[in-house]
Amino acid sequence: MEKEKIIAELHFKAVRSSGAGGQNVNKVSSKVVLTFDLNTSQALSEVEKQQLEIKLATRLTSDNLLILNCDEDRSQLKNKQIVTKRFLDLIASSLVVPKIRKATKIPKSVIKKRIKDKKNLSIVKQNRRKPNVD
Repeated sequence: MEKEKIIAELHFKAVRSSGAGGQNVNKVSSKVVLTFDLNTSQALSEVEKQQLEIKLATRLTSDNLLILNCDEDRSQLKNKQIVTKRFLDLIASSLVVPKIRKATKIPKSVIKKRIKDKKNLSIVKQNRRKPNVD
């Protein structure tokens, strides 16, 4: 994954933000919408595209577009930086391949300890019973 190539493929759009902000919200387009087309990307290999398609299935549109929004700041430039960083982190975390878990055998000492503990608990419970008066 090459960050520079991926960043070059991003499309940004400035939109009027919603919420608090007074007159600034009505005048300034500070919200940034990032769009990334997974199908036409040249920076990612086919294997990476398939992996991203699986990992980001809930976030992708039907056309395999990834859309991220940011309206945290009043500055359009800061929002653009925030959404770009968020996008790169999302892509990097989605491309991480988890380690394959190796099944290990339970040690005999652990099995013996478990059985010994069960026997001890059984003895304790037997001692709590009322004595047999026959």
